[in-house]
Amino acid sequence: MRTPADGASIARLAGLLADPTRAGMCLALMDGRAWTAGELATATGVARSTASEHLDQLVAGGLLAQERQGRHRYLRLAGRAAAQLVESLAVQAGPGTTPQSLRAVTASEALARGRTCYDHLAGRLGVAVMDALADRDLVSVRRGVALTDAGERWLHDLGVDVGGLRAGSRPLVRTCLDWTERRPHLAGAAGAALCTRLTDNGWVERTTGRAMRVTDPGHRALHRLLGLTRADLGVVPR
Repeated sequence: MRTPADGASIARLAGLLADPTRAGMCLALMDGRAWTAGELATATGVARSTASEHLDQLVAGGLLAQERQGRHRYLRLAGRAAAQLVESLAVQAGPGTTPQSLRAVTASEALARGRTCYDHLAGRLGVAVMDALADRDLVSVRRGVALTDAGERWLHDLGVDVGGLRAGSRPLVRTCLDWTERRPHLAGAAGAALCTRLTDNGWVERTTGRAMRVTDPGHRALHRLLGLTRADLGVVPR
């Protein structure tokens, strides 16, 4: 039986993310992949020795999990609960400092346009998909959020084993408040499975870090399946 949290335990957890470097590491790992300690040091602009100290604290605090392969140490978020915590804090924190360089502005715009939120789609892309699913009554948002019968058939036609998702311990669908759009995108087992199918089909692809872009075949597929246009996804015509 777990002991209920108290003020001290909450303060310890909050303290882990009170440091900008540790918070930045957790944000980088929101792409759902495992990163080496060196990659996280580079991403947050600190020395490897400093990164190692921060990572040790995050692992000890239960926010990150690690595994070693040879001389490399790989870190990832400890699970969906840790990812949800980081995303929720990002929503509450609001916008960060305004990017100054062209490279930083471009990276920020790419994240806002489309990214992964641990294992599901987020940004303008994720919100647009969620809106289209609701508009077509594939997902019901009238009383909470639920996958409709039509939605189950739609996912099945995409090759998703909905029965297998239902048999798991993870909620089939839930919403996640998007920290850039401030509106919900689709999470849960169905949200993760949809992200996987779109990626496997070559309809979305990772660019750098968490950023995801819709490919040309993806634009055609999303228009056919959900009626989404490039304008819906915030893509400027070339």
